[in-house]
Amino acid sequence: MKQDSPLPAPGAPLQHYISGAPFDLQSVEAMTPEQSKVFQASQLRLMWWKFRKHRLALISGIFLAVLYSGILICEFLAPYNLHSRNMDYIYAPPQHVHLFHNGEFVGPFVYGRQMTLDMDTLKRNYIEKHDDVQRLRFFCKGDTYRFWGLIEGDRHFVCPAENGQLFLAGTDRLGRDVLSRMIYGARISLTIGLVGISFSFLLGIVIGGLAGYHGGIFDLIVQRIIEVLQSIPSIPLWLALAAIMPITWSPILIYFGITVILGLLDWTGLARAVSPILIYFGITVILGLLDWTGLARAVRSKLLALREEDYVLAAQLMGAGSSRIIRRHLIPGFMSHLIATATLSIPGMILGETALSFLGLGLRAPITSWGILLTEARSVSVIAFYPWLLLPMLPVILVIMAFNFLGDGLRDAADPYK
Repeated sequence: MKQDSPLPAPGAPLQHYISGAPFDLQSVEAMTPEQSKVFQASQLRLMWWKFRKHRLALISGIFLAVLYSGILICEFLAPYNLHSRNMDYIYAPPQHVHLFHNGEFVGPFVYGRQMTLDMDTLKRNYIEKHDDVQRLRFFCKGDTYRFWGLIEGDRHFVCPAENGQLFLAGTDRLGRDVLSRMIYGARISLTIGLVGISFSFLLGIVIGGLAGYHGGIFDLIVQRIIEVLQSIPSIPLWLALAAIMPITWSPILIYFGITVILGLLDWTGLARAVSPILIYFGITVILGLLDWTGLARAVRSKLLALREEDYVLAAQLMGAGSSRIIRRHLIPGFMSHLIATATLSIPGMILGETALSFLGLGLRAPITSWGILLTEARSVSVIAFYPWLLLPMLPVILVIMAFNFLGDGLRDAADPYK
């Protein structure tokens, strides 16, 4: 068999077959502006272009961005303070905002109310007084609050009229505004999903990545632990772990630390306030510990396939360590799956916290979440007479649907095969 060129002598350098001709720009210059724009775009920009074509996912992302931005200033957005009581308006139904009165434009206002008590059923009936027009005030002074528990303030986005009332979502058994409590509760219910998924992803990616990349006895142990955890029903396990935490978490050690630091200051009130915060992080850790198993197994199965690719071998030959290969080369290869898993896990954790709090085994007062607000509607008689107490269920449903739609859009945008 005739060879085109003789083989090089042993030890001689190999020949490089690289063209020395200048780079031909005609193929690039001949492109249309749209083609050139796509050719020069980065990966993130290409993902954004694909994502914004998914209208429902884009709307869901904007909706969630507005909600998560609102929890930063919930004290300003809420018409009333979290603990403000209106004893004259217990179980008051929602008020309707009007713009016109007797055919004339007045602006946003509500009608005043008069309460009457039905002596047969002991039900409070509220009758609107159409001669009492109460115009809403915006960017006004109202109930005092402590912004994030630090800064005193009294400014609100919307306030009732002077000596008036504004209960857009009604009031509860203590005369507290349900809408204000829903706004405050969003801070806990929305953040518990983000904190929990961060903890879950840290465990799932690290443990699943190491098990899938190295295999061996470590992979065997991890798989047996995952099988044990997944064989236990989620709801009973949540209830058991949540019930372990005492109703009043003993802050004796915290008392000692605060005594040393604050000295003669009034440390007892701060120490008592730490107890519900510990329960909040306890529930978050419980939700994170129980959610990482599915992600770890998915990461393991994907890395078992990707670790045999040529680019992984090239990275190993160049001296890259296991952590760098997993972080820089393997995980980006299935980022779309991770994004979809995250957007599905966050609403699951929100539902988990809501269910535990609704059953009285999750967060407890003085912390306020959507699940705690729903505890007001555990009685059938209460729901029959005061159905507006179920309104905290509405943001839970909307947030879960928004996360699902957002996950679909992000998964399609990050998928390199679409």
